Amino acid sequence: MKCRCSRGFSQPRPLWTSPLPHLRPNLRAFHCACAFPSRRGTLFPLDEHPVSWTGLCDVDTGGGEKRVIQSWVSYLCVFAAALLTSLAITPVAGKVAWKLGAVDYPSARRINKKPIPRMGGIAVFSGIIAAFVIQYLGSLYLGWPPVLIPSPHLESLRYEGIALGFAIIFITGMLDDVFQLKPLQKLLGQAIAASVAAFAGCVIGVIVNPLTGGPLELGWLAYPITIVYLVAYVNIFNLIDGLDGLASGIAAIASLTMFVLSYLAGRGDAASLSIAILGSTLGFLRYNFHPASIFLGDSGSLLIGYALGAVSLLSVTRVAGLTTIIVPLVIAAVPIIDTFSAIVRRWRAHVSIGQADRGHIHHRLISEGFDQREAVLFMYAWTGVLCLGSIVMTQVSLWPRMLIFALLLVVSAIIARHLHLFRPVLLHHTNPKTGDDELISPQDPDFEVEEERLEEREHFHHHHQDEN
Repeated sequence: MKCRCSRGFSQPRPLWTSPLPHLRPNLRAFHCACAFPSRRGTLFPLDEHPVSWTGLCDVDTGGGEKRVIQSWVSYLCVFAAALLTSLAITPVAGKVAWKLGAVDYPSARRINKKPIPRMGGIAVFSGIIAAFVIQYLGSLYLGWPPVLIPSPHLESLRYEGIALGFAIIFITGMLDDVFQLKPLQKLLGQAIAASVAAFAGCVIGVIVNPLTGGPLELGWLAYPITIVYLVAYVNIFNLIDGLDGLASGIAAIASLTMFVLSYLAGRGDAASLSIAILGSTLGFLRYNFHPASIFLGDSGSLLIGYALGAVSLLSVTRVAGLTTIIVPLVIAAVPIIDTFSAIVRRWRAHVSIGQADRGHIHHRLISEGFDQREAVLFMYAWTGVLCLGSIVMTQVSLWPRMLIFALLLVVSAIIARHLHLFRPVLLHHTNPKTGDDELISPQDPDFEVEEERLEEREHFHHHHQDEN
């Protein structure tokens, strides 16, 4: 047996595999010598009838082309199952939303001009479940390569725990769609879902020390770091969901990118989940793109964020050097920038971070003269450039990788600056008649006066700090 990267194998050792009994027998793990810390590392399950998925680095055991075909057939079937299920279930989800009263009515802050149901998460969740069922049946009866085999750094991973986390985050979103949960209640549901995944073994765990090149063990800190990471990933997609097709389209682009990266890294579990997310979001996008007949709702946006966060943890890109650790962040950079800028502008204006405003990227684009469709397509293009850059980053050496990252950062910073994303759009104002403190927006005639006062206070504060 010979590895196609020509770097040899380490010794075989026992492999923690799927909780499904039929995937356990006779599997041994051979780790290519390039498995850590290189991005090309993969895991090769072998038995008397060798089976493997093929990424950049594969084991030449004979019959390789057949296994590659089996692998791609399985991915296409998983994608089709998710896509068709989501297409079929979305109209049903809309009817359920109307019946339960989960409807977004027009308001000063919302873009929609008519009532729209908001429980699209039912369709996305159904698509992911259908994809898992097809993958299970294919592995059981058609000889598809098993995918429920964790990365070497996630040997204690329990997939049933991740599935439970999916159910919890979906139920949390459903409850919010119907009952409008308080922010802390919603955050609690997100934290529970993230904790379940972390304690099921889906943790960041090990990174490469950028100073020494050796493994950097996070120890018990891996759990709180992972929980915060997953909750943050959930919320950035929740906050970006402001235009028809925006969150679902960005999620589709991100999941396609994660599929490519996972496949190249030989991560079958991450690749299957990401291709299932792609199918589910594309099927839903048929009804969600402008003019939308249904919205994702929190049941969908929370689920998508959680799913993509889980993929990034399952993927080998989470166990790598400092630059490749940021790949999942580059993929989701648009919603991250949107969320970060919202926090900064509200902090600058001494407004609660949870206070909704009209300063998000899509609001700024529409104020620049874009219509809904154009604004969404612009954000798709921005996301696509970042995702393409992230793929290239994983295939080049350190210095070109840093150069690409710097270029993507500069381009995104220029866009953010042009759109004034960090400029407050809500300011405190004392009503001269009542003496009450009010929040005013740019449509208020007193907004420019309050904006000038804010800039003067900030300039004075910075000048005073420089003198000290």
